[in-house]
Amino acid sequence: MTTSRPAQQLRIYIGDSDRHDGRPLHEAIVEAARRAGLAGATVFKSPLGFGAGSTIHSAKILQLSGDLPLVIEIIDAPEKISAFLPVLDGLMDGGLVTRQHLEIVIARGRKAPPHEG
Repeated sequence: MTTSRPAQQLRIYIGDSDRHDGRPLHEAIVEAARRAGLAGATVFKSPLGFGAGSTIHSAKILQLSGDLPLVIEIIDAPEKISAFLPVLDGLMDGGLVTRQHLEIVIARGRKAPPHEG
């Protein structure tokens, strides 16, 4: 049986050269999302894109870019996403964040591996 529930999706658009306290920003965001108890976060790397500055960022061999586009997606309950926004704002100096309302139709989690650390 399928049960649905409301959720929200955050999409965070940054570059892979973006940093927070000297480390990759995407790693800092994913770790902050985990500490906040969010359901999960996924980072997608793109071979091509441009942003507000209209500069093309490409993975072409003859046109190596040190700043390929990254998108981080986080989906969870609306109240958990809202609570995470101030944390995210404190991590980012630039980039774009969107929030979209959606409906989770199927959610089957996997058993989490033991926490290392």
